[in-house]
Amino acid sequence: MANHKSAIKRNRQNEKKYTRNKAYRTIVKNAIKNVTSAIEEKNKDGASLAMKEAEVAISRVASKGVLHKASASRKISGLAKKVHQLVSAG
Repeated sequence: MANHKSAIKRNRQNEKKYTRNKAYRTIVKNAIKNVTSAIEEKNKDGASLAMKEAEVAISRVASKGVLHKASASRKISGLAKKVHQLVSAG
């Protein structure tokens, strides 16, 4: 356990950031899950709508520094590719 006053404060800050970031990561995972489930059900409208929501959520989390910008871009790109394949298939 930390003994210095500054180390105690740093631990306190790290715990707050950890819980906040954990919530943001959960939001991203749920958004991705919504898109993939709509794709599996072959629901074109649902997949497009979920994709828009997921893109907003992922971009917001990346802007806060929870996700790296390249990682967020990769996630958005992969989802968009899958949705596009579904929509253009038929």
